[in-house]
Amino acid sequence: MSFWWFWTQPPVVEEALDEDLPKIADIHAASFANKWNTEDLARMKAQEGTSILVARRASPYGTRAPLGFLILRRVADEAEVITVAVHPRQRGRGIGKKLMEAGLFRLYSERCSHLFLEVDAANEAALLLYRGLGFKEVGQRKGYYGNSEGDGTALVMRIDLR
Repeated sequence: MSFWWFWTQPPVVEEALDEDLPKIADIHAASFANKWNTEDLARMKAQEGTSILVARRASPYGTRAPLGFLILRRVADEAEVITVAVHPRQRGRGIGKKLMEAGLFRLYSERCSHLFLEVDAANEAALLLYRGLGFKEVGQRKGYYGNSEGDGTALVMRIDLR
């Protein structure tokens, strides 16, 4: 098996382990101004209805460090994306899309009706991803993001799963 095999395989998405939380905290810190630490993530992971998925490089050698992560929270038949992030060096490789698709598949199989998220209106890459997955804008929150490159407007988006 060639070394390049590892780099050409799509990432594997699976449930985060407790030992992934420090690396997830690092990815979050590299992605957002408001940083979450390992303890914050552990509290979220322990909440009923919350799932943390990680994308890892495919490897026959076992557990690998996360390349990105997705946090979902489900209540009744609706869910929301708490956050999604990909390590800055791994962006542009489809990892965010793979994470979102895995989350959508999971929620669909759990018979969830809708998935909501909020995204900075100035985040063109995220908007392209979400619209490409079928999310539609259902509302706005003016001045929601303080560190925005735009006016801080959050777009509230939804995808119907049923």
